[in-house]
Amino acid sequence: MSYGKTFPLWRAAAADAWRGYTRHAFVEGMRDGTLPRAAYLRYLIQDYLFLAHFSRAWALAVTKAETLDEMRACAATVHALLGEEMRLHVETCAAEGIPEAELFAASEAPQNIAYTRYVLDAGHSGDFLDLMAALAPCVLGYGEIGTRLAADAEETPYADWIGTYAGPEYQRTCHEVGTLIDAAVARRLGPASQDSPRWPRLCARFEMATRLEIDFWGMGLSV
Repeated sequence: MSYGKTFPLWRAAAADAWRGYTRHAFVEGMRDGTLPRAAYLRYLIQDYLFLAHFSRAWALAVTKAETLDEMRACAATVHALLGEEMRLHVETCAAEGIPEAELFAASEAPQNIAYTRYVLDAGHSGDFLDLMAALAPCVLGYGEIGTRLAADAEETPYADWIGTYAGPEYQRTCHEVGTLIDAAVARRLGPASQDSPRWPRLCARFEMATRLEIDFWGMGLSV
């Protein structure tokens, strides 16, 4: 998936890490149905906590924005995360006897703390582009993974997860985020963005967040 012009460039700059993230054993286990249920539930509980912090990071992006369009796009993403994406986690865990209050009170895994605090720090210490580069691997990576698994998956108990991220609502969010990033890069770096002295730093931000995604999948498999 392209999701705009900037995302493919960042993805190419992090090629090895990107493959490790999007083709991780956890992902392939969802594709062919071999992922242990305990691993999935551990991941889902941690991802619920992750999404709470991720929503805070997108809310922070509202304060870092320079235009009303940026503010509106970031606010809409917060709404999508809190109102739509977290629903899968709540419903799946409820069916396993885990209420939402227990999800919110769960202890964060070290991999979760490392990733979410990295993203928040990127926003607090950097500007809007630093934050977008740190946020992009999760939002757009899940869109790419969902699309691939929807086309390739065998019969699997993780069809709900795949359907969430391959579905039209989430894919629309991905395209909107890709458009947001492209406009933000053009506004701040100009038409020759790759020639900007800031470009390597943004690529490094994106790659680090991708590496932290790999660790997050690994956390799920550590059951």
